[in-house]
Amino acid sequence: MLSKPLRRLLYGVSALVIVLASVLTWGSRLLIAEDALPAHVDLAVVLQGSMSGEKARLAGAIDLVQRGVADRLIVSLPEEGFWGQEIPPVALNYMKANYGDAIAARVAFCETGPQVDSTEKEADALVKCIRDNGSQKITVVTSAYHTRRAGIIWKRVIQKQEPQLHLWMHAVSDPEFNAGRWWDNRTSAKTWLLETMKLITTVL
Repeated sequence: MLSKPLRRLLYGVSALVIVLASVLTWGSRLLIAEDALPAHVDLAVVLQGSMSGEKARLAGAIDLVQRGVADRLIVSLPEEGFWGQEIPPVALNYMKANYGDAIAARVAFCETGPQVDSTEKEADALVKCIRDNGSQKITVVTSAYHTRRAGIIWKRVIQKQEPQLHLWMHAVSDPEFNAGRWWDNRTSAKTWLLETMKLITTVL
């Protein structure tokens, strides 16, 4: 028969193993919160991200336009690039080259200043552009791992600034995050850990 201290140790190790297995199996669900989109929204809003992440987000938003779910796009852009070039003309040329003039004509760019360095500040800036656009039903398109935290922040900002807006979060697969096996490579694990800490901070 096991002694009391040994039983406690065994229970503790068992609990730790269960928690670890749960995190590995369902950890990505903690970060992902996608809404079922309605048949139609006025506007798809593409958030900024890494180069590969933003390309995935843009492609996901354009797919919504091509399928007739969204009428138009707003793409969040910094005012200028690393080398000082203006970003909107570069972005417009990219859109025309990759998706054609018809799609490019349905895209507007919302420039954010250097002070925009968080999801909350980006939401503040974008809500002003959305207001100018006159849209009432919007979907925010972002990487799957970013949807829960971004959704919490966007709902807070909208409630404060534009409570008449209807919001849905739309998740796209990001090449930097493997939702099925997020622990299996360094980039996914780093993304999960960083985003989880940000989510905890946002909730608190």
